[in-house]
Amino acid sequence: MIPDEAIVQYAGSIGYFSGGVGYELFGNKRGNLDLLYGFVPGSKGGVLNIATAKFGYRPWSIKVKDWGKFYPFNPAIFATYTFHKDLSFKFPSGQYAHDYYYWSEALRPHLAFSSEIELDAKKLLKNIGIRAIGLYIEANTNDFYLINYFQNTSALTVTDIFQLGIGMRVKF
Repeated sequence: MIPDEAIVQYAGSIGYFSGGVGYELFGNKRGNLDLLYGFVPGSKGGVLNIATAKFGYRPWSIKVKDWGKFYPFNPAIFATYTFHKDLSFKFPSGQYAHDYYYWSEALRPHLAFSSEIELDAKKLLKNIGIRAIGLYIEANTNDFYLINYFQNTSALTVTDIFQLGIGMRVKF
């Protein structure tokens, strides 16, 4: 269960700042399972603690000379759970009519797409125990944003429902 990578990310629906570990999947190492913990400070909208499980896939790569790879389009799905006393897995049953709210307050499924540049650390940094460093940007949306968009297309644009995050993977 030793992770293959350490991950840090700024923003992107998983906390103002988040960190965690990643596991490379499949023989070609194109899949990833990431487990992250994110935090939002009170000064940025209220104290929130967020756990994330993310599955991503890099379907193709473009070699960049002998020092790296570019992964142009990487789809992912992930789920976040926000730990907060005012958020629960389900809405209180006595407060609202049955099935009035059909989503969880705290649990969100997301769709994401990212692009990543991976630098070969063995060639660039030599003998520091790191195999590669990946820098990525990720856009994501969740079920709540998608439903609101399709119900309010005259008031919302596609850019209103996507969140951006930037991050770094350090691969061992």
